[in-house]
Amino acid sequence: MKFIVTGGAGFIGGNFVHYMVEKYPQDQIINLDALTYAGNLETLQPVEGKTNYKFIKGDITDRDFIFGLFEKEKPDVIVNFAAESHVDRSITDPDIFVRTNVMGTTTLLDACKAHGIQRYHQVSTDEVYGDLPLDRPDLFFTEETPLHTSSPYSSSKASADLFVMAYHRTFGIPVSISRCSNNYGPYQFPEKLIPLMISRALADEALPVYGNGANVRDWLHVYDHCQAIDLIIRKGSDGCIYNIGGHNEHSNLEVVKTILQALGKPDSLIKYVKDRPGHDMRYAIDPAKLERDLGWEPVYNFQTGIRQTIQWYLDNREWWEHIISGEYSHYFEKMYKGRV
Repeated sequence: MKFIVTGGAGFIGGNFVHYMVEKYPQDQIINLDALTYAGNLETLQPVEGKTNYKFIKGDITDRDFIFGLFEKEKPDVIVNFAAESHVDRSITDPDIFVRTNVMGTTTLLDACKAHGIQRYHQVSTDEVYGDLPLDRPDLFFTEETPLHTSSPYSSSKASADLFVMAYHRTFGIPVSISRCSNNYGPYQFPEKLIPLMISRALADEALPVYGNGANVRDWLHVYDHCQAIDLIIRKGSDGCIYNIGGHNEHSNLEVVKTILQALGKPDSLIKYVKDRPGHDMRYAIDPAKLERDLGWEPVYNFQTGIRQTIQWYLDNREWWEHIISGEYSHYFEKMYKGRV
């Protein structure tokens, strides 16, 4: 089969490209990415040169480009990771989130309608459900939980999900949606909590924690996420939504202290800062449907996953130091100039 993976130079998309290229050498994996600030082709260096991998630079909101790409490549499966995803950025600049996350999704769906595909898969987020109270540990997000967004980011993702299901019902496009909890693991952009805290702790810089750090997240290792998406694409029911959770709830403060302890750094590096507007208190996913229907189960618990992740950042300092310095942004020009 031929896959187009949009946003494949980002954190989760990049890990998915690695996973697919290595696991399915008989399939063709096309990595489509616009290389905005969080797109990093250095993430894909290990698969460069593989015969079943190809990178194409392009924007999913560019209709002429997308329709031309579908006509040329004739993909069987689309996996859409392409999205603006940083909540703080959505608060300061909501417009780009509407453009990429909503209009980009409808552009892809229109191309699928025109050219035909075996499956369109939308990678969404548990943030479309809003949040849960800290004093009700018995409550979890299920696939039937009503959408109740808190930020421009989650609103744009919820809107995209609604368009996906509308295109399925109206035009018969074969689709699936996955909604995941907070991901962590290799190749995560350093603005996110875990890599940010690792990089700052190693430099003995203050670790900013919103509010009192009590906000709880269900942490999912990115490898487990990739496995789940693979299962959904190949075995999931058409028109279905699947929640992907890690069974690993921890407060932000617990995560930060775990990182400090692993690196042998003092808790005095923690600096509490003003909370962000509309900060959700607790996310908790119930992945029972995915486990029951498709037989998925996570490989990592948080203890094993966070150790692996910290070690990866220690072993790959050049990768994230290039991001912090801005050097990563020049990789495309160095590698692809004159080739595309």
